[in-house]
Amino acid sequence: MIITIAGIGLIGGSLALDLKKRNFADRIIGVDTNIQHRNIAVLGGIVDETDSLEKAVDRSDLILLCTPVSSNSEMLPAILDRIKGTTKVVADMGSTKASMADASKNHPARGRFVAVHPMAGTEYSGPLAAIGRLFDYKNAIICDPELCDNDAIDLVKNMLKVLNMNIVYMNSYVHDIHVAYVSHISHITSFSLALCVLEKEKEEDNILTLAGGGFESTVRLAKSNAETWAPIFSENAGYIIEVIDTYIEKMKLFREMMVRKDMEGLKSLMEEANKIQKILN
Repeated sequence: MIITIAGIGLIGGSLALDLKKRNFADRIIGVDTNIQHRNIAVLGGIVDETDSLEKAVDRSDLILLCTPVSSNSEMLPAILDRIKGTTKVVADMGSTKASMADASKNHPARGRFVAVHPMAGTEYSGPLAAIGRLFDYKNAIICDPELCDNDAIDLVKNMLKVLNMNIVYMNSYVHDIHVAYVSHISHITSFSLALCVLEKEKEEDNILTLAGGGFESTVRLAKSNAETWAPIFSENAGYIIEVIDTYIEKMKLFREMMVRKDMEGLKSLMEEANKIQKILN
Protein backbone atom coordinates (compact mmCIF):
# COMPACT_ATOMS: atom_id res chain seq x y z
CA MET A 1 0.00 0.00 0.00
CA ILE A 2 1.52 3.28 -1.15
CA ILE A 3 -0.24 6.39 0.15
CA THR A 4 0.13 9.98 -0.98
CA ILE A 5 -0.67 12.64 1.59
CA ALA A 6 -1.19 16.10 0.12
CA GLY A 7 -0.68 18.64 2.90
CA ILE A 8 1.82 17.50 5.54
CA GLY A 9 0.43 19.48 8.47
CA LEU A 10 -1.28 18.47 11.69
CA ILE A 11 -3.86 16.18 10.07
CA GLY A 12 -1.75 14.90 7.19
CA GLY A 13 1.32 14.39 9.35
CA SER A 14 -0.62 12.65 12.12
CA LEU A 15 -2.24 10.35 9.56
CA ALA A 16 1.19 9.50 8.15
CA LEU A 17 2.61 8.64 11.58
CA ASP A 18 -0.15 6.23 12.57
CA LEU A 19 -0.80 4.65 9.17
CA LYS A 20 2.89 3.75 8.88
CA LYS A 21 3.30 2.68 12.50
CA ARG A 22 0.18 0.46 12.35
CA ASN A 23 1.34 -1.18 9.10
CA PHE A 24 -1.53 0.08 6.96
CA ALA A 25 0.90 1.87 4.64
CA ASP A 26 4.13 0.41 3.29
CA ARG A 27 5.30 3.75 1.95
CA ILE A 28 4.05 7.31 2.32
CA ILE A 29 4.74 10.06 -0.20
CA GLY A 30 4.30 13.63 1.02
CA VAL A 31 3.14 16.49 -1.19
CA ASP A 32 3.34 20.06 0.07
CA THR A 33 3.91 23.47 -1.53
CA ASN A 34 5.94 24.56 1.51
CA ILE A 35 9.56 23.41 1.13
CA GLN A 36 10.15 23.70 4.88
CA HIS A 37 7.22 21.39 5.55
CA ARG A 38 8.59 18.90 3.04
CA ASN A 39 12.06 18.95 4.57
CA ILE A 40 10.77 18.63 8.14
CA ALA A 41 8.45 15.77 7.15
CA VAL A 42 11.28 13.78 5.55
CA LEU A 43 13.92 14.53 8.18
CA GLY A 44 11.44 13.82 10.97
CA GLY A 45 10.45 10.48 9.46
CA ILE A 46 6.83 11.54 9.00
CA VAL A 47 6.92 10.61 5.30
CA ASP A 48 9.31 8.42 3.36
CA GLU A 49 9.78 10.89 0.54
CA THR A 50 8.18 13.87 -1.20
CA ASP A 51 7.19 14.34 -4.82
CA SER A 52 4.99 16.43 -7.10
CA LEU A 53 1.28 15.79 -6.84
CA GLU A 54 1.03 14.32 -10.33
CA LYS A 55 3.89 11.87 -9.90
CA ALA A 56 2.75 10.93 -6.40
CA VAL A 57 -0.80 10.19 -7.59
CA ASP A 58 0.53 7.99 -10.39
CA ARG A 59 2.59 5.98 -7.89
CA SER A 60 -0.03 5.61 -5.16
CA ASP A 61 -2.95 3.35 -4.28
CA LEU A 62 -4.60 5.89 -1.96
CA ILE A 63 -4.44 9.68 -2.08
CA LEU A 64 -5.40 11.67 1.03
CA LEU A 65 -6.14 15.37 0.64
CA CYS A 66 -5.22 17.27 3.81
CA THR A 67 -4.73 20.80 2.47
CA PRO A 68 -7.06 23.76 3.18
CA VAL A 69 -10.60 23.00 2.00
CA SER A 70 -10.44 25.45 -0.91
CA SER A 71 -7.31 23.72 -2.21
CA ASN A 72 -8.84 20.27 -1.77
CA SER A 73 -11.79 21.15 -3.98
CA GLU A 74 -9.51 22.73 -6.59
CA MET A 75 -7.29 19.64 -6.78
CA LEU A 76 -10.01 16.99 -6.79
CA PRO A 77 -11.26 17.15 -10.42
CA ALA A 78 -7.73 16.86 -11.86
CA ILE A 79 -6.93 13.95 -9.53
CA LEU A 80 -10.15 12.18 -10.55
CA ASP A 81 -9.20 12.73 -14.20
CA ARG A 82 -5.84 11.13 -13.49
CA ILE A 83 -7.15 8.06 -11.64
CA LYS A 84 -10.16 7.39 -13.90
CA GLY A 85 -10.25 3.75 -14.94
CA THR A 86 -7.90 2.60 -12.17
CA THR A 87 -8.39 1.07 -8.73
CA LYS A 88 -6.87 4.12 -7.05
CA VAL A 89 -8.88 5.91 -4.36
CA VAL A 90 -8.84 9.56 -3.30
CA ALA A 91 -10.25 10.81 0.01
CA ASP A 92 -10.30 14.29 1.51
CA MET A 93 -10.02 15.10 5.21
CA GLY A 94 -11.53 18.58 5.12
CA SER A 95 -13.95 20.26 7.50
CA THR A 96 -16.47 21.24 4.81
CA LYS A 97 -18.00 18.89 2.26
CA ALA A 98 -20.44 20.79 0.01
CA SER A 99 -17.62 22.18 -2.15
CA MET A 100 -16.14 18.67 -2.53
CA ALA A 101 -19.54 17.29 -3.50
CA ASP A 102 -19.92 20.02 -6.11
CA ALA A 103 -16.36 19.52 -7.43
CA SER A 104 -16.89 15.77 -7.94
CA LYS A 105 -20.51 15.86 -9.09
CA ASN A 106 -21.13 13.98 -12.36
CA HIS A 107 -17.44 13.15 -12.77
CA PRO A 108 -17.01 9.74 -14.44
CA ALA A 109 -14.59 8.72 -11.68
CA ARG A 110 -16.85 9.97 -8.84
CA GLY A 111 -16.99 6.48 -7.35
CA ARG A 112 -13.25 6.57 -6.61
CA PHE A 113 -13.71 9.53 -4.23
CA VAL A 114 -14.62 9.20 -0.55
CA ALA A 115 -15.42 12.33 1.48
CA VAL A 116 -14.19 12.02 5.07
CA HIS A 117 -14.11 14.39 8.03
CA PRO A 118 -12.09 13.10 10.98
CA MET A 119 -13.38 14.99 14.02
CA ALA A 120 -9.94 15.40 15.56
CA GLY A 121 -7.32 18.10 15.81
CA THR A 122 -5.50 20.62 17.95
CA GLU A 123 -4.91 24.36 17.72
CA TYR A 124 -1.43 23.78 16.29
CA SER A 125 -0.39 23.46 12.66
CA GLY A 126 2.42 22.30 10.41
CA PRO A 127 4.38 19.01 10.39
CA LEU A 128 5.88 19.70 13.81
CA ALA A 129 2.33 19.58 15.22
CA ALA A 130 1.83 16.01 13.96
CA ILE A 131 1.26 13.52 16.78
CA GLY A 132 0.50 9.84 17.08
CA ARG A 133 -2.89 8.59 18.27
CA LEU A 134 -4.59 11.87 17.33
CA PHE A 135 -7.55 10.01 15.82
CA ASP A 136 -8.00 7.23 18.37
CA TYR A 137 -11.66 6.85 19.46
CA LYS A 138 -12.76 10.02 17.66
CA ASN A 139 -15.63 10.16 15.16
CA ALA A 140 -15.03 10.08 11.42
CA ILE A 141 -17.83 11.30 9.16
CA ILE A 142 -18.11 9.65 5.75
CA CYS A 143 -20.31 11.73 3.48
CA ASP A 144 -22.45 10.48 0.59
CA PRO A 145 -21.31 6.83 0.86
CA GLU A 146 -23.91 5.78 -1.72
CA LEU A 147 -21.91 7.62 -4.40
CA CYS A 148 -18.72 5.64 -3.72
CA ASP A 149 -17.59 2.41 -5.35
CA ASN A 150 -17.76 -0.47 -2.87
CA ASP A 151 -14.04 -1.20 -2.94
CA ALA A 152 -13.20 2.49 -2.52
CA ILE A 153 -15.31 2.96 0.57
CA ASP A 154 -14.15 -0.37 1.99
CA LEU A 155 -10.52 0.74 1.71
CA VAL A 156 -11.23 4.03 3.50
CA LYS A 157 -13.29 2.28 6.19
CA ASN A 158 -10.42 -0.12 6.81
CA MET A 159 -8.08 2.84 7.17
CA LEU A 160 -10.38 4.51 9.69
CA LYS A 161 -10.67 1.27 11.67
CA VAL A 162 -6.87 1.05 11.82
CA LEU A 163 -6.96 4.58 13.26
CA ASN A 164 -9.49 3.37 15.88
CA MET A 165 -12.13 5.81 14.67
CA ASN A 166 -15.92 5.53 15.01
CA ILE A 167 -17.57 5.82 11.60
CA VAL A 168 -20.73 7.89 11.05
CA TYR A 169 -22.49 8.48 7.71
CA MET A 170 -23.98 11.77 6.60
CA ASN A 171 -25.05 13.80 3.58
CA SER A 172 -22.45 16.42 2.57
CA TYR A 173 -24.79 19.40 2.82
CA VAL A 174 -26.30 18.26 6.12
CA HIS A 175 -22.76 17.74 7.42
CA ASP A 176 -21.87 21.37 6.70
CA ILE A 177 -24.90 22.60 8.64
CA HIS A 178 -23.98 20.55 11.70
CA VAL A 179 -20.27 21.43 11.75
CA ALA A 180 -21.19 25.11 11.55
CA TYR A 181 -22.84 24.66 14.97
CA VAL A 182 -20.50 22.25 16.70
CA SER A 183 -17.11 23.26 15.31
CA HIS A 184 -16.93 26.39 13.22
CA ILE A 185 -18.78 28.70 15.63
CA SER A 186 -16.43 27.62 18.43
CA HIS A 187 -13.46 28.84 16.44
CA ILE A 188 -15.12 32.13 15.49
CA THR A 189 -16.06 32.91 19.09
CA SER A 190 -12.53 32.07 20.20
CA PHE A 191 -11.01 34.37 17.57
CA SER A 192 -13.51 37.09 18.53
CA LEU A 193 -12.75 36.80 22.24
CA ALA A 194 -9.02 37.04 21.55
CA LEU A 195 -9.54 40.18 19.45
CA CYS A 196 -11.79 41.69 22.14
CA VAL A 197 -9.24 41.09 24.91
CA LEU A 198 -6.32 42.31 22.81
CA GLU A 199 -8.22 45.52 22.04
CA LYS A 200 -9.19 46.21 25.66
CA GLU A 201 -6.05 44.98 27.39
CA LYS A 202 -3.20 46.86 25.76
CA GLU A 203 -0.78 45.80 28.47
CA GLU A 204 0.06 42.14 27.95
CA ASP A 205 1.01 41.63 31.61
CA ASN A 206 -2.57 42.25 32.70
CA ILE A 207 -3.83 39.48 30.43
CA LEU A 208 -1.26 37.01 31.71
CA THR A 209 -1.88 37.93 35.36
CA LEU A 210 -5.64 37.54 35.24
CA ALA A 211 -5.92 34.69 32.73
CA GLY A 212 -7.37 31.61 34.39
CA GLY A 213 -8.38 28.18 33.17
CA GLY A 214 -11.69 29.40 31.79
CA PHE A 215 -10.09 32.07 29.64
CA GLU A 216 -7.34 29.77 28.44
CA SER A 217 -9.74 27.00 27.41
CA THR A 218 -12.10 29.41 25.66
CA VAL A 219 -9.41 31.30 23.76
CA ARG A 220 -7.27 28.24 22.96
CA LEU A 221 -8.75 27.86 19.48
CA ALA A 222 -7.68 31.41 18.61
CA LYS A 223 -4.20 29.96 18.12
CA SER A 224 -5.51 27.97 15.13
CA ASN A 225 -3.93 28.53 11.73
CA ALA A 226 -5.57 31.30 9.68
CA GLU A 227 -4.49 29.58 6.43
CA THR A 228 -6.64 26.61 7.43
CA TRP A 229 -9.63 28.40 8.90
CA ALA A 230 -10.18 31.32 6.53
CA PRO A 231 -11.09 28.93 3.67
CA ILE A 232 -13.39 26.97 6.00
CA PHE A 233 -15.24 30.12 7.06
CA SER A 234 -15.51 31.20 3.41
CA GLU A 235 -16.66 27.80 2.12
CA ASN A 236 -19.31 27.39 4.84
CA ALA A 237 -20.22 31.06 5.19
CA GLY A 238 -23.95 30.65 4.58
CA TYR A 239 -24.49 28.22 7.43
CA ILE A 240 -21.98 29.88 9.75
CA ILE A 241 -23.65 33.28 9.37
CA GLU A 242 -26.95 31.72 10.47
CA VAL A 243 -25.21 30.36 13.56
CA ILE A 244 -23.53 33.71 14.27
CA ASP A 245 -26.92 35.45 14.12
CA THR A 246 -28.35 32.96 16.63
CA TYR A 247 -25.27 33.38 18.84
CA ILE A 248 -25.65 37.16 18.79
CA GLU A 249 -29.31 36.80 19.83
CA LYS A 250 -28.26 34.75 22.86
CA MET A 251 -25.54 37.25 23.77
CA LYS A 252 -28.11 40.05 23.58
CA LEU A 253 -30.37 38.10 25.96
CA PHE A 254 -27.57 37.94 28.53
CA ARG A 255 -26.87 41.64 28.00
CA GLU A 256 -30.52 42.57 28.57
CA MET A 257 -30.69 40.53 31.78
CA MET A 258 -27.54 42.19 33.09
CA VAL A 259 -28.75 45.68 32.19
CA ARG A 260 -31.96 44.96 34.15
CA LYS A 261 -29.96 43.20 36.90
CA ASP A 262 -32.40 40.35 36.47
CA MET A 263 -30.81 37.64 38.61
CA GLU A 264 -33.58 35.12 38.04
CA GLY A 265 -33.47 35.71 34.29
CA LEU A 266 -29.71 35.09 34.22
CA LYS A 267 -30.11 31.92 36.25
CA SER A 268 -32.82 30.71 33.90
CA LEU A 269 -30.61 31.24 30.84
CA MET A 270 -27.68 29.44 32.44
CA GLU A 271 -29.80 26.56 33.68
CA GLU A 272 -31.16 26.13 30.17
CA ALA A 273 -27.57 26.13 28.88
CA ASN A 274 -26.61 23.50 31.47
CA LYS A 275 -28.73 21.02 29.54
CA ILE A 276 -25.81 20.70 27.09
CA GLN A 277 -24.31 18.30 29.64
CA LYS A 278 -26.87 15.67 28.62
CA ILE A 279 -25.56 15.83 25.05
CA LEU A 280 -21.86 15.97 25.86
CA ASN A 281 -22.03 13.17 28.40
